[in-house]
Amino acid sequence: MPDRSRRASMWKGDSVLTPSRGRARTVATVLAGVLTALSLTACGGDSDGGGGSDAAPEDVFAAAKTNLDETSGVNLTLSTDKLPDGVTGVEKAEGVGTHAPAFEGSITVVLSGQAFEVPVVAVDDKVYVQLPLTTGYQDIDPAEYGAPDPAQLMSTDAGFSALLPATTDVEKGESVRGGADNKEVLTEYSGSVPGDVVKNVIPTASGDFDVTYTITDDDELRSAELTGVFYKDSDPMTYVVTFEDYGTEKDITAP
Repeated sequence: MPDRSRRASMWKGDSVLTPSRGRARTVATVLAGVLTALSLTACGGDSDGGGGSDAAPEDVFAAAKTNLDETSGVNLTLSTDKLPDGVTGVEKAEGVGTHAPAFEGSITVVLSGQAFEVPVVAVDDKVYVQLPLTTGYQDIDPAEYGAPDPAQLMSTDAGFSALLPATTDVEKGESVRGGADNKEVLTEYSGSVPGDVVKNVIPTASGDFDVTYTITDDDELRSAELTGVFYKDSDPMTYVVTFEDYGTEKDITAP
């Protein structure tokens, strides 16, 4: 299991609110980690493989990837327990990702010790953000900040689902009851993911990452906990991504 107590700075940037261009750069840099993030989603039909908690981990992972890849959409949340004092970064991100591909949601950004909720829409190969203390959306190019298009986190080749088959040294944990009314059987699987794979969702990631997945008996990925060095010159930290409401349908359009 990753050490949840290890937390560190993910983002270093403007520590005070600056004019519009400066805020855009700060927020866009923050998005590099979340749009992952963010990133990041899906419900799907019945899987052909897997077979629940009694199946081999590789079969469970293959079935979970298929479900994530084939779903119409999913609600996701990315969060960390606490950002270190003085750090500019994302405390939380949540939204809906679809295989249009598109993403719509918000991120909670901490700037100068204050939290700001920033709406985000990614669709038709464009990313729009509504910056703090402004009205309307601005079109940004995430590539200028080393960030992926958040809509592409639904990619079957380079999105979150691609982490599953790349996981090595897998160990199966216990199965427990959970979910709504404890109707689901949830099994944990821990392992390691190489940094070059994590780079697909967080371009500045480096080194191997510890990962723990929670997967249902129906082969749906419920959560992924990643611990490692997400950004240059930072200590290891942990983000938890959750996937809920498989089969969500949402028509996401440009603001």
